[in-house]
Amino acid sequence: MTRFCFTLFCSAVFYLCSATSTLATPTDELVHQLDAQVLRVQVMLANGNFGLGSAVVIAKNQLVTNCHVVANANSIIVVNNGIPLPVSAIKPDWHHDLCILKVDDLDAPIAKIGSSKNLKYEQSVFTVGYPNFVAVPISTFGVVKGLYPMDDSVIIRATSTFGLGASGGGVFDDDGNLVGVITLKSPGSNAYYYNMPVEWVQALLNAPEQAISTKSEQPFWALSYDKWPYFMQVVQPFLTENWDSLLQIATKWTEQEPNTAESWFYLATAEYARNDFQKAEAHLQKVVAMNNQHSQAIYYLGLIAEESGKHTLALADVALLNNLDETVATELKLAMGMTEAQR
Repeated sequence: MTRFCFTLFCSAVFYLCSATSTLATPTDELVHQLDAQVLRVQVMLANGNFGLGSAVVIAKNQLVTNCHVVANANSIIVVNNGIPLPVSAIKPDWHHDLCILKVDDLDAPIAKIGSSKNLKYEQSVFTVGYPNFVAVPISTFGVVKGLYPMDDSVIIRATSTFGLGASGGGVFDDDGNLVGVITLKSPGSNAYYYNMPVEWVQALLNAPEQAISTKSEQPFWALSYDKWPYFMQVVQPFLTENWDSLLQIATKWTEQEPNTAESWFYLATAEYARNDFQKAEAHLQKVVAMNNQHSQAIYYLGLIAEESGKHTLALADVALLNNLDETVATELKLAMGMTEAQR
């Protein structure tokens, strides 16, 4: 949304996190179909200012957007084919930053609901939204880089980018199914992009309607640091290379969520940085056992293998990365000192 600039995390992102694989982009026909399912949201605030956002049609006369798009609104308008339509009520889930908008007599196609929980790392996804003041929706393409379990679903981190104003837009899989809702990004040119899961949207459909002027509450990502989920807490020490702090947080994360691959990955990165290669390798193997498409874990395993004189194992990791993420594969080859001819 244009009236907000989220600064939850650091502006720099470790290069491996932003690397992408070769993308499979959807057809122009599919993009055109989905564009019609995503509409612009215009909000008039109590202080006289206004805000912009996006929303996805998810049921008859109902659209989903972020609650931060419509918080403290005096009026909300959804624009469909150039026609402004008033929102008559909302169904808010303030904690998860998802709000369903009711628009009477809305004539727009309804999105097909997919599944966030069934997404895989390196799977292609793309977003549709209205960043800034564009007149037509903008699509961006990327792959899933993180799935963080939370409240019976998963927060989706993907490399498909979006700008301010796209908040509330849709995240779709290759088949055109809605799998997430665009929500927030970290600042900087190498930002993390986070999307709320579609399962939370489905749970909200049967919630009672409330007035537009309902008092807003803070979403989970805007709470104090000690109330953040672990996947948010690890980012700052990871990016600033505060390995002692990362080790402490990641250790707590593994204790609380032992079945979450990302908790073991961040623990392993802290251990690797502290030259505790034996523990790091064991925990990275645990990550790959849970998620064999975790390119960052495979990268570190390749580094450890090469540094341990196990060149054949390192080459096997290179081969795995070639099929997952060519950019990360190239970084591992460079770290191994491979010549251009060998690469």
